[in-house]
Amino acid sequence: MATSWKKVQDTPGSLATHLSGGAKSQREENMIKKQIDVPTKDGKMTTFVFHPDRGRPHPVILFLMDALGVRPELFAMAQRLAAPGYHVVVPNLYYRSNVLDVGPHPAADDRAGIARIEGFLAALSIAKVNDDIDALLAFTDAQPSAAPGPVGIVGYCMSGRFAISAAARHPERIAAAASIYGTSLVTDAPDSPHLAAQRVKAEQYYCFAEIDAWTPLTMVDALSAHLSKSDANAEVELYRGKEHGFTFPSRAAYDPDATEQHWERLFSLFQRRLK
Repeated sequence: MATSWKKVQDTPGSLATHLSGGAKSQREENMIKKQIDVPTKDGKMTTFVFHPDRGRPHPVILFLMDALGVRPELFAMAQRLAAPGYHVVVPNLYYRSNVLDVGPHPAADDRAGIARIEGFLAALSIAKVNDDIDALLAFTDAQPSAAPGPVGIVGYCMSGRFAISAAARHPERIAAAASIYGTSLVTDAPDSPHLAAQRVKAEQYYCFAEIDAWTPLTMVDALSAHLSKSDANAEVELYRGKEHGFTFPSRAAYDPDATEQHWERLFSLFQRRLK
């Protein structure tokens, strides 16, 4: 069942209060959070925006969700990313299925729960999400809080491939692209992200967990080999001993140290490229 959400005003702290119902830190108080509907070819895409309340306009970062959808822990991550001075955009890629937060990660033996999420995934494609990115960029360009110029993008899990494909589609705009334990990055399809990666002009960062049923090490090796033969400005980093999902506090795989390492890599990437 989709979570029910209410619209929030463009005021500091309001979205965080709605989500948590608790006290806010000073960083939260100084953050603008807003919910908007971005028009796309297929309807209206619920999208959440985070940026500091001062110093605008801010460089744009598109933050693409994992398979569990848009939920409070993603807002916390987006807020951390926005805090140094970025305009972070979190779109609901499941809007075509009329769902936002799909709920907790199903257990390995929860076949019905897994099948439900797989259904949402099957409704997506690189082509559809590329259209969504087109709409996001066009909409964001008209926002006074968003700076013109180079854009960053990061995708987690299922969205790693979407981030890289979007960077290939918009080489003139996207200057930094990151895939965090991305899945299906090397396939036999003509739109496989590993093929798109060689057309990407952005600096690319790929983070993988060593223990990952969705992205086996053979796929990581294949991607690394392909990138090494191209002119791509890309880094592939394997997090030894870590499991898929290690950046999400709600997961059993959560690892604080590895999570901080991934944040350092992202902040360094965006600081270099989003100027």
